[in-house]
Amino acid sequence: MEKLIDPVYLETQFRALLDWLLAEVLVLSSFGQLAVIAAAYFIAYAGRRKWGVLIALLTHWRGADNIVAKTGETLSVVALPFIWLVLQYVFGLIAAFAKWPHHLMTVTVSLLTVWIIIRLTTVLIRDKSWAKAITIGAWMIAALNIVNLLDPTMAFLDSLSITLGDLRISVLLVIKGMLSLAILLWLASISSRMLEQRIRALPNITPSMQVLFTKLARILLLVIAVFVAMSIVGIDLTAFAVFSGALGVGIGFGLQKSVSNLFTGMMILMDRSIKPGDVIEVGDTYGTVNSLGGRYASVITRDGIEHLIPNEELVSQRVANWTHSDSDIRLRLNVGIAYGSDVPLAMETCIEAAKSVDRVLPQRNPNCLILGFGDSSIDLELRIWISDPHNGVANIKSAVFLQIWKMFKKKGIEMPFPQRDVHIKSGALPA
Repeated sequence: MEKLIDPVYLETQFRALLDWLLAEVLVLSSFGQLAVIAAAYFIAYAGRRKWGVLIALLTHWRGADNIVAKTGETLSVVALPFIWLVLQYVFGLIAAFAKWPHHLMTVTVSLLTVWIIIRLTTVLIRDKSWAKAITIGAWMIAALNIVNLLDPTMAFLDSLSITLGDLRISVLLVIKGMLSLAILLWLASISSRMLEQRIRALPNITPSMQVLFTKLARILLLVIAVFVAMSIVGIDLTAFAVFSGALGVGIGFGLQKSVSNLFTGMMILMDRSIKPGDVIEVGDTYGTVNSLGGRYASVITRDGIEHLIPNEELVSQRVANWTHSDSDIRLRLNVGIAYGSDVPLAMETCIEAAKSVDRVLPQRNPNCLILGFGDSSIDLELRIWISDPHNGVANIKSAVFLQIWKMFKKKGIEMPFPQRDVHIKSGALPA
């Protein structure tokens, strides 16, 4: 604290700073570098308009899909720093080849690279925590590069290592592996979405096969991303033979259900026994298949409740697929009439009531049969056909029953009710 208020000390430090500025900054070479940096900026600023016109043509091109449009919008965000970076990098190479001073140009390249990374991060990554982490990491690397501490820092991180047999694992290797894996997984995710859009646009592929191809493509891209990341950091894949065997045993015991559901889902997609849009009944669940995932199938009931049914249950249990090969289904409605009623008239009335309901197929005539004679009624069975089970079954039964009740009431056909004959015997009650 005493030095901070000592005039002699302050004067000495000021003169040292002034000497450094005169020797390192306020020199002809520094002004020349600043002039080159400014020239690169103005050229990039002028070329940004040409860049914008090119991006607009690509974005609004008739053959451009959604991915191309989003790519064009992303590139337009980094147009200025990208062109500036390319020009500055070329000028820096020329200066280095000619053995001219180029320290300021190197600093500018580092700062422009960080600028582009931050802009792309804010546009492409929606998670704020990940975007903040990438931004901090980019600034740290740029700062170390500016002060010429990047190589010593990397050497220090590489020295912090452990050896497992023939495999050497360092802190630097782990960091490189994590960064490479994150970037490759992100690229794999983007590629899988592009492939999914292309596959869904193919008209000759069924929905179930579309789901199968997209799942296989996604798994394949993820596996490729992992192996490529391991190869980038220099890890010998043969060293993981024992680890892969142990992992397989762990999967066999610990992840048995998950793996079973995964392979069962692939079997369902390949044999096309169940596909999105089918109306199925599994146990007490009746609804429409919304999607088929890697572990479960999404079934939405008429109540709007989405049931996630494991794929293994779709194979182990009895599943009724109402629309597997033909959407036409027959419904059976039980109707009882009183014994004093006109049976032929009641049967004709049931058929007439069924034909009056819109959802009942007119080309497949309803039929009415006598099932038997009950305790209190003559039991009839009305059989009707519908072609839209996804619109519900209970509602169509209710509509037909309502029409039968109205027409029975109009024609005087009595509905049954339970009857019992009670016989009373006279005599003394037992003691």
